[in-house]
Amino acid sequence: MSETSNRASNFITNIIDADLDSGKHTSIQTRFPPEPNGYLHIGHAKSICLNFGIANDYQGKCNLRFDDTNPEKEDIDYVNSIQKDVQWLGFQWDGDVRYSSDYFDRLYGYAVELIEKGLAYVDFLTPDEIREYRGTLQKPGKNSPYRDTSVDENLTHFEKMKNGEYKEGECCLRAKVDMASSFMCMRDPVLYRVKFAHHHQTGDKWCIYPMYDFTHCISDAIEGITHSLCTLEFQDNRRIYDWIIENISIECTPRQYEFSRLNLEYTVMSKRKLNTLVEQNLVSGWDDPRMPTIAGFRRRGYTPASIREFCKRIGVTKMDNTIEMGVLESAVREDLNESAPRAMAVLDPIKVVIENYPEAQVETLNIKNHPNDESQGSREVPFSRELYIEAEDFREEANKKYKRLVLDKAVRLRGAYVITATRCDKDDEGNVTTVYCTYDPNTLGKNPEDGTKPKGVIHWVSAEQSLPAEIRLYDRLFTVPNPGGEEDFTKVINPESLVVLSNARVEPYLAQAKPEQAFQFERQGYFCLDNKDGSADKLVFNRTVGLRDTWAKIGD
Repeated sequence: MSETSNRASNFITNIIDADLDSGKHTSIQTRFPPEPNGYLHIGHAKSICLNFGIANDYQGKCNLRFDDTNPEKEDIDYVNSIQKDVQWLGFQWDGDVRYSSDYFDRLYGYAVELIEKGLAYVDFLTPDEIREYRGTLQKPGKNSPYRDTSVDENLTHFEKMKNGEYKEGECCLRAKVDMASSFMCMRDPVLYRVKFAHHHQTGDKWCIYPMYDFTHCISDAIEGITHSLCTLEFQDNRRIYDWIIENISIECTPRQYEFSRLNLEYTVMSKRKLNTLVEQNLVSGWDDPRMPTIAGFRRRGYTPASIREFCKRIGVTKMDNTIEMGVLESAVREDLNESAPRAMAVLDPIKVVIENYPEAQVETLNIKNHPNDESQGSREVPFSRELYIEAEDFREEANKKYKRLVLDKAVRLRGAYVITATRCDKDDEGNVTTVYCTYDPNTLGKNPEDGTKPKGVIHWVSAEQSLPAEIRLYDRLFTVPNPGGEEDFTKVINPESLVVLSNARVEPYLAQAKPEQAFQFERQGYFCLDNKDGSADKLVFNRTVGLRDTWAKIGD
């Protein structure tokens, strides 16, 4: 077992420690079992970090196993995206990728064993009748008229199901447990159903497919899983998990443990709802940077380290709660503050003309890439007579709290000179288009000789040498903290969740940006080059997160 000093302590690690100390287990084997019916989201990231993290902490192994028992909703593209997400987060599964479908022959054999023991039967009730017979929480269920069919007849019927001799919905295989159980999941749960569906792994070999509750526990046992970790909604299902393992002839007896799922403010975690967003074109796809998918966060500029840190901070408990979006944003903001080089980008440009600067001159300034990390080096930034600054960084008149460029007042250009505004031009609507200034040539890297110190610092780019860029300002997808609780969650989509700025200008240095590479745009926030639409020929930057939590101010 590894040193425990750097390992998070929670009720699951306490169980593992006790199991190792008692000799119940000598090594740890976990698994991450996604269903390939959509992209993984941030809730899955918590499970990935938990399962793979435990395996790493205890020098154990973690399998990646696809729960591929519902081929109608599954796709090989989802299989591929899930593998990419796990590896991007920094984890690697043990051995080959596994599939529940790898065990379909063995699962069928165990189903036959249950029939032979009189513990399973083929039921010809319709799905609606099965629901009616199951009863309610206040009313016990009643036995199906097919429950006492002989073993030989059930074996014959099950064989016919496998051979495609029954239609979909005509019959199913059910466990014979207890129709009066206080747990609905134990009222003769369905184990197999008929589905004439092409499978992305097994092709057309099967026309019956096992249910999750039957498949999962047996797959765990086949793989020697010691601690099967899942979210709290499967807590009651642990009873059928244990019942199946106890009633088939398999040596390994894994145990299931449940932890609380991740609920995050201002988003939805239901795959059905996420799929609705995609299908109704309310977002651009599963990897839209507003989506809570791992692919979406990656495209937006979140780092693997920030997501792992977020999962560490929220911890592992049995208590259901909702995490504030600010906790996730704080994790990426802290990571990027340390790692992201600085750059200058003007999102809403107006021109500045420095009238006493030589017209043909272009000066190369050397500016640090990070104020607190000398190892990140510096870059060359061209400075010229005509610049661009942010429109909001100039006012003709302003009070003392305004620390930017004002007529007849001085301000420092980041990494460059002190300038003073003298006059401005406006368009027909009264918007400032050009600001005319003078500069003090003796203020590069120092204050004016008269001892005055400019009250503000603003960013800028050279008008001629800067590059055009598209800036995508992403924000929270919904306007309410719990959109899933709304009658129609699509009605509370934030209309400002994506604002596209097409006239931005950035310093030439950013032409070297690689997809997903993070930068702090001075005074603007953290941005990355879009990994789908961005390139050296077309600079498209996505805002990952602002420099501070602007939503927190709204709530004050």
